[in-house]
Amino acid sequence: MVSAAKEAKATIVEISFHKFSPFGISGVVVIAESHISIHTWPEYGYAAIDIFTCGDVLQPETAADLLIEKFQSKDPSIVELKRGILIRGDAKLPHKPVKEVVEYARTKELQMVP
Repeated sequence: MVSAAKEAKATIVEISFHKFSPFGISGVVVIAESHISIHTWPEYGYAAIDIFTCGDVLQPETAADLLIEKFQSKDPSIVELKRGILIRGDAKLPHKPVKEVVEYARTKELQMVP
């Protein structure tokens, strides 16, 4: 997941994973552009992965392709949801970061994890 975020040129903010007993993992890679999360059910040979991004900075397809390859998925299913426009009163708010947010995400406080 971390390598998929890096490959997609995402800005990694936080990484958290939890292992369940006897098996299974849930985790999230929080990125400045949103998040990549996973929930696994190894007993069923199943993993659900969400790649949630906003803006035009990175390409989620790159992360998806890498994860499909790494998990050796025999039957991947990809569903793309476009979140569209948020509306507040008479103002339309595009669901993507404005230039200032992207520039802030690239500052020293939110550097990519090496």
